[in-house]
Order: sequence, then C-alpha cells, then structure tokens
Amino acid sequence: MNIAEYAKRRHTAKAFDPSRSIPDETIEVLRTVLRHSPSSVNSQPWHFIFANSDESKARIAKATQSGFAYNEAKIRNASHVVVLCARTDMDADHLDAVLNQEQSDGRFATSQGREGQSNSRNHYVNLHRFDQKDLQHWMEKQVYLALGTLLLSAETQGVNACPMEGFDPRVLDAELGLHAQGLTSVVMVALGYSGSEDFNAKLPKSRLPSVSIFTDI
Repeated sequence: MNIAEYAKRRHTAKAFDPSRSIPDETIEVLRTVLRHSPSSVNSQPWHFIFANSDESKARIAKATQSGFAYNEAKIRNASHVVVLCARTDMDADHLDAVLNQEQSDGRFATSQGREGQSNSRNHYVNLHRFDQKDLQHWMEKQVYLALGTLLLSAETQGVNACPMEGFDPRVLDAELGLHAQGLTSVVMVALGYSGSEDFNAKLPKSRLPSVSIFTDI
C-alpha cells in the first residue's frame, strides 16, 4: 500500500478491545521505528517506556485521575501504552554517549569528522541553552518527531493508536521516578485494536483542503 493510503486510513482510536494483544514481533517493529526516529543533529534526547501488564498500565493511569478521567479506560484497555519522555538536560554524558555510538557505528572516517560532528551538535545545544533559552522545549520537539513516526508506523502494522497529552505529568513523573533518571514525561500513546465503542473508526476523516494548506512558489 502507498504510504499516503496509510496516512488517510489512520485514525485516533477512542476505545480499545481489551481482549486483543499486539504480538511481540509487531511491538519489536515499533520499538525499532522509535529508535530510528529523526532528531535535530541526531541528539536523541528521549526515552520510551512501554507498559503492557494490567499493573503497569494501572500505574500510568494514575496520572489521569485528576481532570483527565476520560483517558483512563484507553490506557487500561489498550494492549500497550508508550510514555514518550524527554531528557531534562542535554548533559555531557549524553552527548558523549551519542558521539561514541556514532563512532562505533562507523559514521566518522577521520578524527576530524568526529570533532566536526561534536562541534556542530554542541553549537545547537548551546544555542538553545544560552541564546534562545528554550533547551527543554527544543528537546520536547524532538520527542514529537518520534511521536509522529510512531503513529504512522503503527497504522502500517495494522495497530490502532491514541496519542494523549491529557494526563498530569507531575503525577506520572513521580510514579515512574523519572526525575531521578533525568527524564520527564511529554506525551503518551495507547496502542492496540479498536473496540466496539471506538466511534472515531466509523467517521470520515476530515482535513482542510489542499488549496488551503499548500503554496507553491
């Protein structure tokens, strides 16, 4: 199927069938997709937490119980829930880990190539840390690149998805001990198969017309 057809077919699932589980091999495909998501200067300022047991999903659902109760059933009934986290700082240890991985993967033909990549990445990190003063926001932007990649990829695997910002990140961060790991929750995605109450699956997709959103110059 053409990738555009997956994009047109994809919908945000509003209810999941709790009796159906995503096969392990499909989850592994989605984990691979997340790991290979694009990020600015290959900074990879993220961490992804997968939950699929009733106990682990219940822990995540705690973050919906104050003002976001409409999302609790989606979390509990989904096959898997992914919490997409951003780092709370782009520290030297992380930058070194990324650079060393690039070295191990053979991205540098010379020491000058390694130095150039390091200097370029540090330039952008420092730009956002000191000049634009939006380092956290910049890192969270990279997480949303991964989110979009995951949503479209799930559809190609026949998996329904529901992205959610409707939760209390303070509650979730505390429940999962994220701050101690240098992380904070940004968005989550419930993954599974639509249930009978998924009204959105029956509705036509609606987007603004091409003439309204594209300009050729």
